[in-house]
Amino acid sequence: MANNVSAGERARDFLVKYGFILVTLIAFVSFFASQDTFRMGTTFFSMLKYTSVVAITGLGITFAMAVGGLDLSVGAVAGMSVTLSAMTMVIYAKSAAVAVLVVLLAGLVIGVFNAFLIVYLKIPDLLATLASMFMIMGLKLVPVNGRSVSSGMMMADGTTAKGKFTDQFLKIDGGTVGPIPIAVIVWLVLTIACWFFLTRTTWGRAMYAVGSNPEAALLAGIKVKLYRSLAYILSSVLASVSGLILASRIGQGDISAGNSLLLDSVAVALVGTSVLAMGKPNAWGTALGAFLIGVVITGLTIAGFPYYGQDVVKGAVLLLALIFSFTLSRKKARFISAT
Repeated sequence: MANNVSAGERARDFLVKYGFILVTLIAFVSFFASQDTFRMGTTFFSMLKYTSVVAITGLGITFAMAVGGLDLSVGAVAGMSVTLSAMTMVIYAKSAAVAVLVVLLAGLVIGVFNAFLIVYLKIPDLLATLASMFMIMGLKLVPVNGRSVSSGMMMADGTTAKGKFTDQFLKIDGGTVGPIPIAVIVWLVLTIACWFFLTRTTWGRAMYAVGSNPEAALLAGIKVKLYRSLAYILSSVLASVSGLILASRIGQGDISAGNSLLLDSVAVALVGTSVLAMGKPNAWGTALGAFLIGVVITGLTIAGFPYYGQDVVKGAVLLLALIFSFTLSRKKARFISAT
C-alpha cells in the first residue's frame, strides 16, 4: 500500500512540475504532424514574431506579480506607444531613434506615476492601474483628435503630414537576423535579462521576498517601497517596448492598437506560474506560456478554426495552467503536511 501511495505521489509531483511543458510539447507535435503549413520554418518564425508583443508585455506583468501586484495599464501603455511613435515620425518628421526614445521615456513616466499612486498614495494596485489605463486611453486621443495617424494624413490646419514611418523603425518588427525576426531576438534577450534579474540578483530576490511577505521583508531590512516602485516602472517600460514592436508591425498610429493586449498578457504571466511547479511568476514560465498560446492559436488558425473561438481556447489553456498551479500543488501540500 505504501508503494502505491508513493507511486501516486511521484506521478503527481511529475505532473505538477512538468505537466505544462508536456502539454506544450503535445500541442506542438500534434500540429507539426498534422499540418504541412505548420511545419514550414516561415510559419514557425512568424508565430514567434507575432507572439513577441504579448510575451514582452507579459514579462512586465511578471515583475508586477513578483511583488504581489498586478498592472492593468500595460495594454494602454502599449497602445499609447503606437500613437506616440506615429506622432513623432509622421507629424513631427523625427527619426526612428527619437521615436524610440520618446516612447521609452513615456513608459518610464507612466511607471513612475503608477508607482506613486500604489506605493506612496497606497491606492490598491488594481484600482490605481485601472484608473491609469482609462486616463492613458483617453489622453492618447487628444493630440490626434481621436484619429489614427498615418503617412500623408490631412492635418487639422489643412496641411499634409510631412513625415512617415522610417525604414529603420519598420525593421524593428519586419527585419531579421538570418531567418530570425528582430522582434523575436528582442523577446529572447529581454526574457534572459528578466530571468537573470529576478533569480540571480539581490534586487530580484528582494522583489520575490516583497511579494511573498512584505511585512517580513520590511523587518529584514528590504526597502519595500523601492522594490515595489521598480516593479511597476519595469512593467510600463516593457509595455512600451511591446508598443514599439506593434507600431513597427502595423506601420501607422492605430488608435485601437493594444486594446486586447492586457488580457492576453495577464494570461501568459499567470500560465508561467505553473511551469516547473515554481508557483511564482517567472520569466521563462511567461515565455513558455506565450509560446504555448502562440502554438495553439497558429495551429487552430491553419486548421480553419473560427477566430471567435480563440478566446475560448485561451481561457482553457489558462484554466489548465491554474489547475497545475493550485489544485495539484495543494494536494501535494496536504500530503506533505499529513506525513
